[in-house]
Amino acid sequence: MASIIEQTRVDVALGNRILAHEGILDAFGHVSIRNPNNPDRYFLSRSRSPELVEPGDVLEYDLDSNPIKPTKDRLYAERVIHGEIYKVRPDVMAVVHHHAPAIMPFVIAGVDLLPVMHLGAVIGEKVPTWDQYDEFGDTNLLVVKPEEGASLARALGDAPLVMMKAHGATVVGSNVQELVFRTIYSCRNAEYQFLANMLGNVTTLRPGEVEKGAQIHSMPTSSFRTWEYWNARLEKAGSGLRSSRSGSGKKSVSAGAKRASVAKVAKKATPKKAKKSKGRTR
Repeated sequence: MASIIEQTRVDVALGNRILAHEGILDAFGHVSIRNPNNPDRYFLSRSRSPELVEPGDVLEYDLDSNPIKPTKDRLYAERVIHGEIYKVRPDVMAVVHHHAPAIMPFVIAGVDLLPVMHLGAVIGEKVPTWDQYDEFGDTNLLVVKPEEGASLARALGDAPLVMMKAHGATVVGSNVQELVFRTIYSCRNAEYQFLANMLGNVTTLRPGEVEKGAQIHSMPTSSFRTWEYWNARLEKAGSGLRSSRSGSGKKSVSAGAKRASVAKVAKKATPKKAKKSKGRTR
């Protein structure tokens, strides 16, 4: 039986792969999960395209985003996004940063993302926007300095996600299942808002509808049902987890196990209630 840390590494890999398969992540973007045994640490892959991430790629970091164990692996330069959010949001157990096509028109045009359908309630009543230029002037738009990550975390506040002008979005969750649910349906909501605007009549959810809808969608039954569905789609596409870390010669956390046993571990993942730098590769 997999330990909770082994399962967390599997979940980081699955979160990346699911969001890649569903068109949210491409070569860029990354998913992290807070260490369930130590809130002052989190797990994030080495720098690798999301659809290729395996449990053996997943490294542990402190909240200053330094790897706990020395490594020669290339690291995500934007890992400070994760560390700085975990510092100020004890309720957050999982984070994803992405540049999904559905949200890019909004962060380019400066148009507010609004909840327009019942599943869109997961974005909250108002989504904050962060403009890096306001504090840091001209940059390459990557969030690579701790002070930049801290600024983004302040803009996020207690919201479920934050839009990043001309860049993308960052989403948080109380577990990885909720995170994936919120990320996918915030993008679906963006697609429908964009299309409805072309028809010339966009109506938004009322504040009470947002509140009640978000409560329903945060229930374990919703996140587990969708997590199981997206895992099934991943398996059907042949993108399930392998038992070795490709291209590195290193064994993964589940090395020596058959692929079927890895899949079994993945399927046992269930939503859990949340408990109260050197790389230059994105």
